[in-house]
Amino acid sequence: MGKKGKKEKKVKGAEKTAAKMEKKVSKRSKREEEDLEALIAEFQHLDAKKTQVVETTCPPPSPRLNASLSPHPEKDELILFGGEFFNGKKTYLYNDLFFYNTKKNTWAKTDVPNPPPPRCAHQAVVVAQGGGQLWLFGGEFASPDGEQFYHYKDLWVLHLNPLKWEQIKAPGAPSGRSGHRMVLCKKQLLVFGGFHESTRDYIYYNDVHCFSLDSFSWSRLAPSGSGPAPRSACLMSPTPDHSGVIVYGGYSKVRAKKDVDKGTIHSDMFLLKREGKDDQEKWAWSRVSAGGVKPPPRSGFSGGVCVGAGGRALIFGGVCDDEDEETLEGEFYSDLYLYDITKNRWHPGQLKGVRSEKKKRRRGKKGGGGEGDETEEKTDESASPQEPTEIIKEIVTEDGTVMTIREAVPVARAESESDDDEEDEEEEEEGAAASLVEPCARSNAMAAVKGGRLFLYGGMFEVGDRQFTLSDLYSLDLHKMDKWDVLQEMDPKTQEWLEESDEEEDDDDGDEEAKGGESEEESEEESESEEEDEHPAVQAGEALEAYQRRTEAYWVKLARANMGPDAKDKKVQKVGVAMAKVFYEEQEGA
Repeated sequence: MGKKGKKEKKVKGAEKTAAKMEKKVSKRSKREEEDLEALIAEFQHLDAKKTQVVETTCPPPSPRLNASLSPHPEKDELILFGGEFFNGKKTYLYNDLFFYNTKKNTWAKTDVPNPPPPRCAHQAVVVAQGGGQLWLFGGEFASPDGEQFYHYKDLWVLHLNPLKWEQIKAPGAPSGRSGHRMVLCKKQLLVFGGFHESTRDYIYYNDVHCFSLDSFSWSRLAPSGSGPAPRSACLMSPTPDHSGVIVYGGYSKVRAKKDVDKGTIHSDMFLLKREGKDDQEKWAWSRVSAGGVKPPPRSGFSGGVCVGAGGRALIFGGVCDDEDEETLEGEFYSDLYLYDITKNRWHPGQLKGVRSEKKKRRRGKKGGGGEGDETEEKTDESASPQEPTEIIKEIVTEDGTVMTIREAVPVARAESESDDDEEDEEEEEEGAAASLVEPCARSNAMAAVKGGRLFLYGGMFEVGDRQFTLSDLYSLDLHKMDKWDVLQEMDPKTQEWLEESDEEEDDDDGDEEAKGGESEEESEEESESEEEDEHPAVQAGEALEAYQRRTEAYWVKLARANMGPDAKDKKVQKVGVAMAKVFYEEQEGA
């Protein structure tokens, strides 16, 4: 009893410390978030002008990471929303919505009225009910200079038939966060982990929240057992019978000493299992010791999807950072690992290569008819492919930077044959296999499984101090595991990077560019001048305080329209004042 009591006190003490830290972070970030609320409210004001759904065929989306990519529950489509892009000086956040047709390899941009504000590192889950729905929770918004952060705690649903955005306001929602994970477990959305960050402080979470798709209500779970440490960016996948979820890996950091943070890459695994009936259900954590060939430790991997009824989850890529007090260097990965939830085993997803019809027929004859074919099929499945070789390509971008891309090339399995013709056939096959490529190493890419195929889009990797954000698209048949299909190649011309010493060419860009809404300069200028004409103009020689007093009623009314009738008057007043300040400073700097 003594040990148990001591352990319970320790747990309660940790919970108290976490609560204090959350309060501290929340207090310090409050002022930052109030400043950013002005920008967010302005974006919502622009989006409010959209009154009808407009769908246009378009080129592939711009380079980005930390967006959401989800399989459509009924159509051969993928749904891409949001994300971020950093060009060395400025951070761009998006709230654009794209549909990718997996059969036709085409993209369509769809403008739906009243969308969620721009964000990244959010979570999206599709459900089949109500004609198909995409549920979206949380995420973060950053100031253009990347110094301030706003963490959302809002819940949205995109109705897919017909297309319509709707914000769901329900009490008891999780605190604002990004980097969390959300999955569908029967008729519930389970949210786990994530983090909240301000300029000086941060906190990582390991709490579990549940949103009922029947009652539209939030509840916080209190599982028994010892669960995962606080973390973000983990793998979270439902079990095949939807009685629980698997949590693997993730990342967190702690303050080692003043101005020095120490990051931790987690590689442990847990099962959160539900027991009992719906009205008396209980949840329990338990640690899982998986077998097989486990992935090397990493963060920023893509995955978290369940493949088929067999229950396989997967992860792709990621980065392992080598941190010390002065530098941060990372090794990026381009490998694929699959986890069999039923068998509790990891195995690397190595490509088998494409076999020609001639070789299949030759092997069939050697095997002696039908029985030989069956035997050969089993041999194909059990044989382990050789390690892939690595080809290094150098691409020179428009600004002269040399970008090195490492591509893993699968090697076809060769058999020693005495017949000269068979040797020639094998050489031809090896030559064909050598042309196969895999996605380059990356982290924070978007991954989704549709129709038994894994689709991988975008992400980023680093070379020295420079970050490359990608816009390529690949697919892999998870049943054949033969080759990656290149659906969209990376265009080096999109690799924009502005050094600190570069001229401040983009300083006069409007908020719409920071949002990433329009890609053409003329559209941006028209949008900006349109907004300037609508807002009260700044008079010659007018001070900021005088402008705010003179236009207070207008900005408060605009803030109220964007924040809704439920927002407190005091907060609406603050946002209105901040919006006036943002507009005033834009006009003075123009």
